[in-house]
Amino acid sequence: MVDITVEELITSDKYVPVDVRSPIEHEEASIPGSVNIPLFTNEERQEIGILYKQSGDQAAKWRAMEIVSPKLPSLLHEIKNLEATGVKPIIHCWRGGSRSKAVASFLEFSGIPSIRLAGGYRAYREYILDKIPKVLPSKAVVLHGLTGTGKTDILKILQDKGFPVVDLEKMANHRGSLFGTIGIGDGHNQKTFDALLFQRLHEINGSKYFIVEAESKRIGRAVQPDFMMDLKKTGTHFLIQCSLENRVDRIYGEYVDPYKEEQWFQDEVIEKVKRIEKRLKSPDLVQSIEEATQNKNYKKVISILLEHYYDPRYNHTIKDYIGEFITINGDSSPTAAAEIEKHLEQLLPTKTMVRTE
Repeated sequence: MVDITVEELITSDKYVPVDVRSPIEHEEASIPGSVNIPLFTNEERQEIGILYKQSGDQAAKWRAMEIVSPKLPSLLHEIKNLEATGVKPIIHCWRGGSRSKAVASFLEFSGIPSIRLAGGYRAYREYILDKIPKVLPSKAVVLHGLTGTGKTDILKILQDKGFPVVDLEKMANHRGSLFGTIGIGDGHNQKTFDALLFQRLHEINGSKYFIVEAESKRIGRAVQPDFMMDLKKTGTHFLIQCSLENRVDRIYGEYVDPYKEEQWFQDEVIEKVKRIEKRLKSPDLVQSIEEATQNKNYKKVISILLEHYYDPRYNHTIKDYIGEFITINGDSSPTAAAEIEKHLEQLLPTKTMVRTE
């Protein structure tokens, strides 16, 4: 049985983390790319925990043995199959304790060399939180623009070209607005956000700068670190501008068109619009947006929200940023990305292109 460090795991592409914790633990916090092969189901873990509190360690361990014993052949076979693909499974649990040690021991008894992650997931989290401020490039390139100007599309184009883009909305699984999770599920929690942020920063390591959208500090359930916000405020700023009609069409295509026939979609829009109504000062506006929502006139809903809710809020927050803004026409995202690329070649001639997957 061999233990490796978090740094050894991260700096090698021959390892794959195998998380033997329960599915709910893995979902709450996991190493990107890890495979969940749990010793216990969520219900079994809860049962053992209750037994430990009521009857003590010995009774809990005996029950754990009863639960795990029938599963061992299948569990070990799953790990063996991973190894057959040419990678080395790295067994871990929460803190490198009894669960990972038990699985590693069973592997050894079966004639399969085992490797554990020293300190488990907890060691991984401590490592990335320490490293994130150290590997963050020293200069930020920030894309600004009203909602619907295509900033995310531009980021994707630049990342596909190999630029050091940090897509915070993707890491948060949230589009950064009240409607930010429509069609994409729940937003990621802080632990998942931090893990994905570190993973991307590790990928662009060596770049002199990073390209990012001017998101608020909180994106859904996740919060950006203060040191990143500070770099963004004093970075190189691009202001993406385009017509209201273009913005409405872009938002409609992304948020509405795929789901407009679904009842859950209208229900969710109605619920979220009601949360915003109290911030619309005009009774006529409230009536207008309610009628448009009931009639599924979503382009009108979007237009009202942009002009009377999102745009005024944005015009206030942009004042937090320091320095000149380079204006870019965003009616065409590919053209806007190409224009930004030209400016970057002049402003940051030592740019580092990074590998894209």
